[in-house]
Amino acid sequence: MTSDEYNDCGPVSGWDLHCHTVFSDGTKTPAELIDLACTSGLHGVAITDHDTTAGWREAQQAAESQGFPLLRGSEITAQDGHVSVHMLAYQYDPENEGIVELFRSTRQARLERARRMVTRLSKDFPITWDDVTAQTKKGENTTVGRPHMADALVAAGFYRTRSEAFAGAISSSSKYYIPTPSPTALRVVQVVRLAGGVSVVAHPCDYSRNRVLLSNEQIGALADAGLGGLEVWHRGNGTEERERLLGLARELGLLVTGGSDWHGDGKPNKLGENLTADDVVAQIVERGAIPLVS
Repeated sequence: MTSDEYNDCGPVSGWDLHCHTVFSDGTKTPAELIDLACTSGLHGVAITDHDTTAGWREAQQAAESQGFPLLRGSEITAQDGHVSVHMLAYQYDPENEGIVELFRSTRQARLERARRMVTRLSKDFPITWDDVTAQTKKGENTTVGRPHMADALVAAGFYRTRSEAFAGAISSSSKYYIPTPSPTALRVVQVVRLAGGVSVVAHPCDYSRNRVLLSNEQIGALADAGLGGLEVWHRGNGTEERERLLGLARELGLLVTGGSDWHGDGKPNKLGENLTADDVVAQIVERGAIPLVS
C-alpha cells in the first residue's frame, strides 16, 4: 500500500483480523459477523474465537454463500514470564495433533478457572454456575470466560453493561479474579508453526491488560521461534508504543496487523475500527496450511 493509504491508526482500508463470536465471548453468530462485515466496507474478516475452531464451519458457510473473503483463526491465551500474552493464530491445520491437544488443555483450564471465579463471586452476588452458562449461546461448544460472568451480573441487575462489569467485579484487579492457567507464549508459537499457521501477538502494548509489557528481548525470542507478526493497530496500543512495535517489526521481519477485537454488543469496539493491509493478509494466506475462504 502507498503511504497515503495509512493514517495514525494504520490502514484506512483492508481486513479486520480480530473478531469474536458466540463460540467464545462474542454476542453475534459467525453468520452475523459475515453479514455485518459485508456491509462495513471491509475487504475481508477473520474469526478468532478463544481456544477453539468451533465457529469455523458456520463462518465458512456464510462467507462462501456471500462470496466474502474469510481468514480462519483463534486467539490463544499464553504467558511469558509474568506477562499475559494473547496470541492470534491464523490459517493453521485444525486437525493437527499439537493444536488439538493445546486447545483441549487450555479449554479445560479455562473451564476450571471460570468455575472457581464463579464460586468466589457467588459469595457476594446471588449468581450461580447455571446463571453463567445460561449466557453462552452454543452450550459446550462455547469457550466460557469472564464475559459470560459479566453478562450474568448484568442479567441479575448488578451492572448495566458488560463493560461496567469488567470495570467492577470482573476486573483483573478485583478480589474475585483468578488468572487463567496458560501455556507459554513460546509453546504456542511453536505449536502454531508446526500446524502450518501464522502466529501474531495480539494488543502487545495494552496497559489495561498488563502493567508490565513484553520487552523487546521477549518479542525477539518469540520471533526467533517462528512468531509471524505483531498486532500494532489495536485500540489498546498507545501512539508511542505503536511506534516501538513498528520499529521492532521492521527489525525482526514481522508482519504488522490490525484488528478491532470486536465482540458484538456490550463493548465499545467497532468492527473495522483497526485494519490489516491487503498485502499482509496475502502473506498470511501464502504461509498458511489452509486456503482462504471466499
